[in-house]
Amino acid sequence: MATFFVSYAFLIVAMTIHEFSHGFVAYKLGDMTAKYSGRLTLNPLAHIDPFWTLLLPLMLYYSSQGQFTFGAAKPVPVDYSQLKNPKRDMVWIGLSGPLSNLILALILSIVLRLVTNNLAGLAIAQLIIINVVLAVFNLLPIPPLDGSRVLMGILPRRLAQRYAVIEPFSFIILIIMVALGLFQAIVWPRVVAILKVLGISF
Repeated sequence: MATFFVSYAFLIVAMTIHEFSHGFVAYKLGDMTAKYSGRLTLNPLAHIDPFWTLLLPLMLYYSSQGQFTFGAAKPVPVDYSQLKNPKRDMVWIGLSGPLSNLILALILSIVLRLVTNNLAGLAIAQLIIINVVLAVFNLLPIPPLDGSRVLMGILPRRLAQRYAVIEPFSFIILIIMVALGLFQAIVWPRVVAILKVLGISF
């Protein structure tokens, strides 16, 4: 249980940076919504959702007997009509969250090489893994994950609108993916490949 709470704390850190990055890039591209909503901050409390961030991870952890958990921060609001180039900017906003996690993982991997304390090294390695998992998972092209925003920004408008129709069913799709082992088959190999590049083995 102690391991869960440590990992959960690291997940909060990773999600906070992830959501802040979305808001910051949207702000730079002309949308002030995140700023006016109080989301342009690294304070984790601003990004916590009572169900997705607090209740759901605990429910999944206990129901799976500690084998699986999942959580999400409160999505940063974006008013695409305020963007200078909505379709192009949607891609950059979508990519900004996962990229921020990968950049943090890269920085931490460099720090890890300088750390001599085993406990500190294990903690840093765990934070790296969580950031990489969060980045890869969010790049799945399933609404409302970031990968879907990137895809909708690339697709022709009519196809993007049709694709967005599946968003209400996204949670069901994700649960089915986990139940069928597709998470392990699709996400985990890519996570492992990135970790190897970063020099993390387990």
